[in-house]
Amino acid sequence: MTLNRKISHWRGQVVWISGASSGIGLALAEQLLARGAQVILSARNCASLNAICAKYPLAMMINCDITDIQALTQTVQTIIAKYQRIDLFVANAGVYNEMHAFDFNAEAAQQMLDINVSGTINSVAAVIPQLLQQGSGGIAVVASVAGYGGLPAALIYGASKAALINFTETLYLDLSAKGLSVTLITPGFVDTRLTQKNKFSMPALLTSEQAAAKIITGFARGDFEIHFPHRFTLWLKLLKLLPYQVYFFLVKRFTK
Repeated sequence: MTLNRKISHWRGQVVWISGASSGIGLALAEQLLARGAQVILSARNCASLNAICAKYPLAMMINCDITDIQALTQTVQTIIAKYQRIDLFVANAGVYNEMHAFDFNAEAAQQMLDINVSGTINSVAAVIPQLLQQGSGGIAVVASVAGYGGLPAALIYGASKAALINFTETLYLDLSAKGLSVTLITPGFVDTRLTQKNKFSMPALLTSEQAAAKIITGFARGDFEIHFPHRFTLWLKLLKLLPYQVYFFLVKRFTK
């Protein structure tokens, strides 16, 4: 059963992507622009977006910090003033820092939670009233497979993404009856400036461009959850069905 409206034609679609200055957000923006979408790329620093905006006339960039509620409100107003609607908001902005319990840094942990959790919630809260007024449109939240279950080095990052998974599931329950689409995006390892800090081997590593292509395919199918690559994500889903004794044993064994 299809849980969301299928998006197979992007021409004319108004898409706002937060955290679009690099990685998955930038790759997704470029692929949607190439398909004729009108894409608003927002980030805390838009300097890196000059090239893509020069290449694509349908691109628009806005400086916006998702931890700043007033800036988010202004961003929505700016988009509506120009396009009169938002067809899809992709809440992609986020940060990642490796952290273990034995080197716990409470200040760094709070900064990660402020952006990944509070910032995402702020941005979704800013866009919901407009979508409800339209009676159409969708929200996509980028979480991570790190939110499926506890993993080494992801003490706070994993917790932040687990919160987003639960948040997005509840969004769907609340908003689908209102005619809105809600999509959960849970990537595995993607080669970005954030994951390049990892000191461990990353299985089934994808490029940002590959990740963006899989996201677009998921939108075309009307999926609720778009997760990839399946050869990695399905194993993690299976692990969570096992008793904790087996789960902890296998995670320790394979992550060493």
